[in-house]
Amino acid sequence: MKNSTPQIPPPAKWIPLTHSLAFLLRSPRLLGWSAILVLVTMAFTWAGYLLTVDFVDGLTGSFFLTRPEAVGILGWTKYLGWEVMRWSFLVITRIIAFYLAFLIAYSLSAPGYVFLSTATEKKHAGEQFEPDAALNLKGILIDLWEGIKIGCLGILVTVVALMANFIPGVGQIVVFLLYTYYSALMFVDYPSSRRRWSLGKKITWLRKHNKQSFRLGVFPALLSLIPFVNIFFIAIIFPLMTVHSTLNFAAIENNSKTNQKPSST
Repeated sequence: MKNSTPQIPPPAKWIPLTHSLAFLLRSPRLLGWSAILVLVTMAFTWAGYLLTVDFVDGLTGSFFLTRPEAVGILGWTKYLGWEVMRWSFLVITRIIAFYLAFLIAYSLSAPGYVFLSTATEKKHAGEQFEPDAALNLKGILIDLWEGIKIGCLGILVTVVALMANFIPGVGQIVVFLLYTYYSALMFVDYPSSRRRWSLGKKITWLRKHNKQSFRLGVFPALLSLIPFVNIFFIAIIFPLMTVHSTLNFAAIENNSKTNQKPSST
């Protein structure tokens, strides 16, 4: 007699970050490509930062040309207020420039990380690797477009996080969760791009695999809380997190396919 009770499929075995690091270090090809991507991402980020700062300074440079005279109580008050505004403006515009530059670098380097992700999955699966979309000019343009969409979404997430940060206590938790799941989306984008998934399908995958998505995004989210140096830290770990996310994404997808196959009994 067959048991008609539906069986809950077991979750895919989680691949730890240490295993992903060892997997990356054992492959000279993946390691070399990762080093190139780190340099490219940093170069794009730095170039984008300089261009953004020059553009902003060109538009707003005249705002702080006239320094008030520090004469008397009223004069010193105006002078100190002017200095606070000037430095606040400089710090805020530089932080925004860094984030915008990184998002531009992320969008432009997306095809390279898709290639790294595909090479990782192919090496890990061996003869069982199932190729999806072909790597051609059309595919590269699609990868660029998907990267731009996720980059634009990152700008929206940054704006929401800035507003949420003013809510005491709860706001900081919201900001952390936003950056965690957005980080997971960035890395899931690479293995799902070769399958030509839409942005909506990628977000659906995050919701369906909520716990795994949190584990993929929590480490980059913690690094993103470090001011200024966070951009370069994230650029350095991007290849590792791409490999780590690809291995776990493939494991989850293969597990889902296996459990969807009809039983022979």
